[in-house]
Amino acid sequence: MAASAPTPHATGFPAEGRCGYYVAKKKRFCRMVAAAGRRFCGEHAGAAEEENARKRILCPLDPKHTVYEDQLAKHLRKCNSREKPKPVPISSLPEEQLEILIKKLKKASEGLNSTLKDQIMSHPALHDALNDPNNGDSATKHLKQQASILGNIEKLKLLGPRRCFVEFGAGKGKLSHWVDIALKDAEEVHFILVEKVPTRFKVDGKHRKKNSVFQRLQIDIQHLCLNRIPVLSRERLPVVGIGKHLCGAATDLALRCLVETYGARREEGNEEPSAKRIKNSKADKDLDAAAGDGGEGLVAEEWSPVAGIVVALCCHHRCEWRHYVGKDYFRARGLGALEFHYFQRMSSWATCGRRTAALEASSVPRTREDESKDGEEHDGGGHRGPEDPAGTLPGFLPAEEKERLGRLCKLLIDQGRLEYLQRRGFRGALQRYADPGVSLENVLLTALPAQAPPADATA
Repeated sequence: MAASAPTPHATGFPAEGRCGYYVAKKKRFCRMVAAAGRRFCGEHAGAAEEENARKRILCPLDPKHTVYEDQLAKHLRKCNSREKPKPVPISSLPEEQLEILIKKLKKASEGLNSTLKDQIMSHPALHDALNDPNNGDSATKHLKQQASILGNIEKLKLLGPRRCFVEFGAGKGKLSHWVDIALKDAEEVHFILVEKVPTRFKVDGKHRKKNSVFQRLQIDIQHLCLNRIPVLSRERLPVVGIGKHLCGAATDLALRCLVETYGARREEGNEEPSAKRIKNSKADKDLDAAAGDGGEGLVAEEWSPVAGIVVALCCHHRCEWRHYVGKDYFRARGLGALEFHYFQRMSSWATCGRRTAALEASSVPRTREDESKDGEEHDGGGHRGPEDPAGTLPGFLPAEEKERLGRLCKLLIDQGRLEYLQRRGFRGALQRYADPGVSLENVLLTALPAQAPPADATA
């Protein structure tokens, strides 16, 4: 048998196209790519004869990387570690500038239906829990919300066997728990619970049904790639994305995770966008046949593995422009990052005043039952954030007008999300799923693939 060729390092030479600097401490050559015509990478260019006259120094903003000393001033202006300029808080804006923002908000919101349809529902799976006399006030509010979300999931015909429910911002996993109860003995049901922080008193560990499998992932949603989860890559199960009070930017990250990373079905190791690849495998053709297509010469995005999305929205003041999926919607209306920043802060006007009044008027104390049974990261009214994250409310606006403007801000942000879903092949909607006395954050975002018949049409 012929001997295998020695590796470049074994012969004392760097790999082709790699840096020629020998790292004595690691006893190997640097593995960074060198620019065309250069022997060394940027980090080690100072060791090269042709770069001898130039000196590299540690960046004063972040010593984890270096920079040419003679280009330090230029580098500091664009270094990713530089302090970013922060917009002026709303409380510091001149009255005239705030009035301009309000005019922009009203103009961008023209034609939007600000009266959402009531879709307050319930489900038999929660009947006993809702009627438990040991429930505290907060626990009852959570159960009512979970029952309504479950009822809406069923109305959209998303409850069924052989599918995977992905609960974003799962917390204790209560929503998945009730979905599992509602499905009873449905076969091949999987639950993936996504939560970025450790959680106590989880309920998913208590499930022992042979037909349902629970898997918890401790990960930030922005780093989640559903394609790499074995059960999904192996079984190709239709996914239903669910969430209760998915705060701010987490909603945008979840939508992108579903309709871009998983919906596009990008395959691991293939960097080419799936829309440019033609389906040739028998498995792909079988999937097309199941969806009602022949599969010949179709691009991957014409089959959606996402069966539906049902997410209770929350905390628009925690949205972030960098993660927001509706940037194109804003830009089409002459709005950008600056307006988004102020609108997401102004969105708190919709609930902060009412929440304060409700707490002051409430005579029902929080009990130990509330804390132990359902003391999740949200209370009955929404996220436990600052009552007025926008700063001191401008005094020249009446309280009713501030609340109306806050709701317009929420509606505009959510409309951008609907438009994003529409462009990605989904039919989305917003509806009220709970009474304001149960939760001030009471808007539910739902979406189905555009080719699926409306739920009412198949009822």
